[in-house]
Amino acid sequence: MAGLSVAAGAFGAHSLKAVLSPEQMTVFETAARYQMYHALGLVAVGVLGQAGCGGDRLIRAAGWLFFLGILLFSGSLYLVTLTGIRWLGAVTPLGGAAFLAGWGTLAWAAIKSKV
Repeated sequence: MAGLSVAAGAFGAHSLKAVLSPEQMTVFETAARYQMYHALGLVAVGVLGQAGCGGDRLIRAAGWLFFLGILLFSGSLYLVTLTGIRWLGAVTPLGGAAFLAGWGTLAWAAIKSKV
């Protein structure tokens, strides 16, 4: 996910700058940035999971919520900017909710394990 975020950012900076408006570029960059943040969240999930923190179910749930958030949040923003289909923006808040739920679940797992 982190590598795909870097690839998307590079694609946007080098191939889309001449095609997209500044507002669309900002949206595309937001998608790549949030994808990277949550790719790092997935790394934290892996580290905490390997350390046995917070119970396997909670850690796994946080990982899936981050993955779902990346697909819905970043994916919808990428598609809105690349296709111009504006109604896809209605999906973005669902991804944001998945991100929030993932961080809450990860925090709960850490609290349970007293990390």
